[in-house]
Amino acid sequence: MIRVYVSSVIQAPATAVWSRIRDFNGLPVWHPLIAESRIENSWPSDRIGCIRQFRTRDGGTIRERLLALSDYDYTCTYEILESPMGVSDYVATLKLTPVTDGDRCFAEWSAEFGCAPGREEELADTIGRGVFQAGFDALKRARLHDGSGG
Repeated sequence: MIRVYVSSVIQAPATAVWSRIRDFNGLPVWHPLIAESRIENSWPSDRIGCIRQFRTRDGGTIRERLLALSDYDYTCTYEILESPMGVSDYVATLKLTPVTDGDRCFAEWSAEFGCAPGREEELADTIGRGVFQAGFDALKRARLHDGSGG
């Protein structure tokens, strides 16, 4: 299994950042790589087991299932069901921790997955820098200063 871990400090309160990222169907609102998203079967986007299907800006389609969501711990865990990336057994967690010294938070995004031999480094970089860090960078640019999410 490959493990990818990216962390960052976002200059906004955890409650404000969480209000932006909590919606499992809300990736197009805050992540620059995502063009559109929908939750299958009209389920609520915070219902454990719901499946989001989204399209990336380069035309790829990905399906993911929500495994856990905690407003108390500011965590979201999901798995990839279908993806053009060539990953298997992919499970990821996005977590925020309030930083008590100032209005900011510590953000962590990690994933574990399998892949074909020889693709480990490429996929770890694509996911780590191209997906996780790109998402954090977009959140850093957003105006997130109160609990309303923007």
